[in-house]
Amino acid sequence: MLRLIIGVAAGYVLGTKAGRVRYEQISAATRAVTGSPVTRKLVQVGRQKLSDRLSTRPQLEPMEPLDERTTVLVPHDQLRR
Repeated sequence: MLRLIIGVAAGYVLGTKAGRVRYEQISAATRAVTGSPVTRKLVQVGRQKLSDRLSTRPQLEPMEPLDERTTVLVPHDQLRR
């Protein structure tokens, strides 16, 4: 318990020495990274890939359309290639 108190106290002292200016620098950098369109796109792509990997639904592939309004979908693993 004593080690925890010493660790918290040391963190507080070092944090206050860095000051508000450094906190604002770190905060601004974090906002810039998280607000970036590139970061958003990477997160979106990563979430979609994870969702696809964890999905229990079979992926469907379109076959030749029967007519202009009807397309047959077949599970990906049942396609004859």
